Amino acid sequence: MKTRIKEYRAKFDLTQEDLAQKVGVRRETIVFLEKGRYNPSLKLAMDIAKVLKAKVEDLFIL
Repeated sequence: MKTRIKEYRAKFDLTQEDLAQKVGVRRETIVFLEKGRYNPSLKLAMDIAKVLKAKVEDLFIL
């Protein structure tokens, strides 16, 4: 799965650690998400979208 998390994260000048803390996961989880190696739960996807002020479908591309 491809994601645009890194792109959206850059818009808000957030580090991987910053985003991880805001959504309650470890930084490594954000790394794996950005590399497409991890499929998030629906709750995590929605939490990330909320922090990045985006729609889930805009962040995660199947």
